Amino acid sequence: MSDFDYDLIIIGSGPSGRTAAIQAAKLKRSVLVIDRKDRLGGVSVHTGTIPSKTLRETVLNLSGWRERSFYGRSYRVKDQIKAEDLKGRLHMTLDHEVDVLEHQFNRNHVETLAGLAHFVGPNELEVETEAGDTTRVTGEKFLIATGTRTYRPDYVPFNGTTIVDGDEFLEMEEIPRALIVVGAGVIGVEYATMFAALDVRVTLIEPRDTFLDFIDQRLIQEFTHQIRENGVDLRLGSAIDSIKDEEEHIEVTLANGRHIRGDMLLFAAGRMGNTDKLNLAKVGLKTDHRGRVSVERKSYQTEVPHIYATGDVIGHPSLASTSQQQGRVAACHAMNVPTVPESPWFPYGIYSVPEMSTCGMSEEELKEREVPYEVGIARFRETSRGHIMGLEHGFLKMLFSLKTRRVLGVQIVGEGATELIHIAQAVLNLQGTVDYFVQNTFNYPTLAEAYKVAGLDAFNRMPIPEEYRDTAPEKKAPRKKAAPKTDAKNTAKAKE
Repeated sequence: MSDFDYDLIIIGSGPSGRTAAIQAAKLKRSVLVIDRKDRLGGVSVHTGTIPSKTLRETVLNLSGWRERSFYGRSYRVKDQIKAEDLKGRLHMTLDHEVDVLEHQFNRNHVETLAGLAHFVGPNELEVETEAGDTTRVTGEKFLIATGTRTYRPDYVPFNGTTIVDGDEFLEMEEIPRALIVVGAGVIGVEYATMFAALDVRVTLIEPRDTFLDFIDQRLIQEFTHQIRENGVDLRLGSAIDSIKDEEEHIEVTLANGRHIRGDMLLFAAGRMGNTDKLNLAKVGLKTDHRGRVSVERKSYQTEVPHIYATGDVIGHPSLASTSQQQGRVAACHAMNVPTVPESPWFPYGIYSVPEMSTCGMSEEELKEREVPYEVGIARFRETSRGHIMGLEHGFLKMLFSLKTRRVLGVQIVGEGATELIHIAQAVLNLQGTVDYFVQNTFNYPTLAEAYKVAGLDAFNRMPIPEEYRDTAPEKKAPRKKAAPKTDAKNTAKAKE
């Protein structure tokens, strides 16, 4: 019998906390999940991943975006799209997600407690409920999975209606006619491009000269061209001097003296780790300037061995997908159960309009490492499925080693990019080569056929390996031309 109330106490019920809890419960350990909200799911379910992706699908469906190449830019499924239309489907999806999560916890005997937790000792937490009551619980191991919150600097006059952060944005009362988005990170880019698809006049401001620097620059160039064509006014290298709420409109003054007006401003420049209320100093833990916790990346242990941390609170890559994997690995390590090492290659997905997804290395990384490589490219409009779907844009790019012929990286922009990338992920992890794409047959017509096209594009420029030369048919020496046949009559005529 343990001296503690629980074998594992998890603070936070987002993607990493959820998978860690279920994994530990599957190992027959006692688990408690503490969440400050009375509804489980964390930022991912309520204000982050699920809401933004649901909003994207709703926008594309109601606006008729995918059919406009056939029926013209003025085509709409619904003429007057209102905020209620967007929020209706959103709340249905969130209710379903919470219901599924609660069912999973109940089925696996995971206990939950709603309240704000902080450490009062190495193995003890105090939890304050919304009603003001406090309770104390002890655990042998702990997992910090508190995620992040929006960064709200003092110079931004947030008012919750027309000047909002990423969390408040989802509760808008009406769709603005002109939207200003500050911050061209993943969140800012996703929301800016979604609302441009609704024919909202969108200005996307980024103080730096570049954006999404972890993405291959050829992909960013294609993406930038498309979003500008879709109506996004992208202002790079535009530092902000001031943001003012003029009641009738929002006015942003840039450092270069230019002014931008809009009906609503979304501030989406950065997030902070949700760690300030945990009293981490009590257990000897420190955070960085963004409130993030440092961990050993194979086990997700902090500097205090019995305390683990996973998800966005540990920083890069800050994806729901990687957070789920981190939670499972951390729970297994905490319970002293061996686990399969994590794959080195995982996909990034950016659910903008159009989608972007990458896996493996970018062309810039290969140049920096001085790796000799070849590039293969396929455009969606060159595939039959692309014609059927009316796709005018989108492409798939693959990078191959000239020495080993192995796939080194794949980048996709366009319809279905976040689904298509998993073919590349599988081949990367199995150390496949360009020959895989040349030798294998893909369903026809599909967008996945672009892999075959890109593979052949690179293959035709790469040296033929020795083993292929051995199987190539030998060239036969050219036959000598036979002398023309002659007969007696022809010979007589020739003499005459």
